[in-house]
Amino acid sequence: MLRLSKLTDYGVVVLSRLAATGARVAAVPELAMSTGLQEPTVAKVLKTLSQAGFVDSTRGARGGYRLARALTDIPLAEVIVAFEGPIALTACVDGAVGGCESAGLCPVHGRWDPVNRAVREALTRITVADLASPNAFVETRAPVYT
Repeated sequence: MLRLSKLTDYGVVVLSRLAATGARVAAVPELAMSTGLQEPTVAKVLKTLSQAGFVDSTRGARGGYRLARALTDIPLAEVIVAFEGPIALTACVDGAVGGCESAGLCPVHGRWDPVNRAVREALTRITVADLASPNAFVETRAPVYT
C-alpha cells in the first residue's frame, strides 16, 4: 500500500487553512486552533512549507505565515516531495542507485519507470486548490486515478 505521512496530509490542511485567511498573516496558535492540530506539529509543518517556498513568514509580535503562492499554483506532487522526498514507487525507479540488492538479476528492473512517471504526472495535475475546494475533480479535468 502506498501511504503518505501524516505530515504531508497536515501540510495540505495547513495550506488550505492559510488560503482561507486571505492575504492576512496567521500565527501558529491560530492555525493550530483552526485545524485541530497541535502547535508544535503546525510549527514543524510550516517550517517545511516555508523551506519549500509555499509560505512566507514574518517575524515579530504580529508575525506569522501567509501563502507565497496561490493554491492553484501548488501541485500536490510538490507538496509530497517537500515532505516525503522524490516520488518513487520502488527503490530502482528512474535510475536510482542502490536500495535493491537484486537489481542486477531482476527481470523487471527499470520497468517501473513508466508507472512512476504516470503517478508523478497525475499528482502534478492535481493542485492543493483541488483538494481544498468542495467541487474538486470536476469532470472537465483530465482523469485522475486513485
